[in-house]
Amino acid sequence: QAQLVESGGELVQPGGSLRLSCAADGRTFSSNAMGWFRQAPGKEREFVSGIHSTGVRKVHADSVKGRFTISRDGAQNTVYLQMNSLKPEDTAVYYCATRRVFYPVAWSAGDMNNWGKGTLVIVSS
Repeated sequence: QAQLVESGGELVQPGGSLRLSCAADGRTFSSNAMGWFRQAPGKEREFVSGIHSTGVRKVHADSVKGRFTISRDGAQNTVYLQMNSLKPEDTAVYYCATRRVFYPVAWSAGDMNNWGKGTLVIVSS
């Protein structure tokens, strides 16, 4: 079972920025596409962003396009989610997850094969 460890969640004001990190073991990192999902209280877990194992291809949910950017660092075996222009509706637990393949780009929670425990992001004044 792959181990994924998220960090970086905290309380931030609307309009602010955060960078989330997801550390993985080397084998998991190099052989899987990776993504971020989020789950707000009372809502289903939803896709946020995904990245190909090579880092060449990325996909973002419409709700975060232009504000969030996913990236990966092979030297650190880490995937990042840079979140800018945060809104109260971005408040959620953010989860890192792996997927064996990047395509098709319609990512859903049921496609993912490993999950982290999540990190809480609260956007509030």
